[in-house]
Parts: sequence; C-alpha cells; structure tokens
Amino acid sequence: MGVTCVSQMPVAEGKSVQQTVELLTRKLEMLGAEKQGTFCVDCETYHTAASTLGNQGQAGKLMYVMHNSEYPLSCFALFENGPCLIADTNFDVLMVKLKGFFQSAKASKIETRGTRYQYCDFLVKVGTVTMGPSARGISVEVEYGPCVVASDCWNLLLEFLQSFLGSHTPGAPAVFGNRHDAVYGPADTMAQYMELFNKIRKQQQVPVAGIR
Repeated sequence: MGVTCVSQMPVAEGKSVQQTVELLTRKLEMLGAEKQGTFCVDCETYHTAASTLGNQGQAGKLMYVMHNSEYPLSCFALFENGPCLIADTNFDVLMVKLKGFFQSAKASKIETRGTRYQYCDFLVKVGTVTMGPSARGISVEVEYGPCVVASDCWNLLLEFLQSFLGSHTPGAPAVFGNRHDAVYGPADTMAQYMELFNKIRKQQQVPVAGIR
C-alpha cells in the first residue's frame, strides 16, 4: 500500500448524503477514474469493564476494534492516543472471551461503505458513513500507491485532492506529522478512520456509551 489521506466531505447544501456521494463519484468519473469494486471499513467501540477500575470515578479507556476490506485477514485494535495492535480475524472471538475486561459500548457500531476508483497511481474510495440504519456522513480516502513516506508525496496528494474536492480539501492528517519520514503503514490509515468516525459521532451528538 502507499500513503493515504482520509477525510470527511460535508453534505452539499440542499442535497442528501447519497446525492452528494453521487456528485463526487461523477466528478471522479469525469476525471477518468475507473470503478474497481467496493470497500468497507467498520469500527466497534469497547470500554474497560467497571470491575477492572481500581478507583471509583476513574475514567475507563476506550478501545476501537476495526476491520478494513483491503485487509480481509486482519483486525485492528486501537486505543485513543495509543498503540495499534494488528491481529488476525480471530481477535473478534478473543474480545468475547475478554468481556470481563472490555465491554462493547451500546449502539457504537459505525461503518463506511462505498465504491473504489482507480485513477493512474491514485486509489480513491468514497463511502457513506452509517450508524445503524442512518447515513451520518461521507468519507473520502485517497491513496498514492508508488510512495510510502508521507513527507515525500503530500504535495502531490494535496493537488489531486483539490482536483475533485475543491474548497473542501483537507489539511495534512495528524498522523503524517507523527510519522514524518517513517514508512507509512495500514495502522496509520486505521488511525485516520478512527478519528473520522469519532468526529462524525460528535457531530451527530451520539456519545459512546461509557461506564456508569
């Protein structure tokens, strides 16, 4: 994989989420991008079980268990501002066995699904972000395949993003600053999706169920 930027596209004025997605994909097709199947990224939130907290009122930690259709044999577990564990898909079974330590937050499942587009060396994924049956927002992921160091290709990524996102082009992802000259990897993309999903949750005023 190459260097990837994940961002949120606001819904166009007077349009629905689906209509905005169609406008975006039409722009990509006009540029000459070709459809290359579909994709899905999902995230479920877990919080530390009350029994594991030593002090009453102590804040529990949140862990995000995520999947990406680009990596069908892998599962990603991320802590906010913490490490990312990459495991195989049996990790989901392990989480059930660890329910004494981590509990699934109610109504926390969020995902994005959509179409993959290939345009020269760029892979673009435009997705509809949903929580339950409701569409909550739009995700845009752009990957530049030939490069694995973010600082070497951000200007090129930015120029391509501007070609179809216009004034909604995002700034450099926070993860780029952390990695700088390091080799970019799948965990960096999942960290961006975690931030995007949390941002959309806050916009919808749907807090993750914590510990009572």
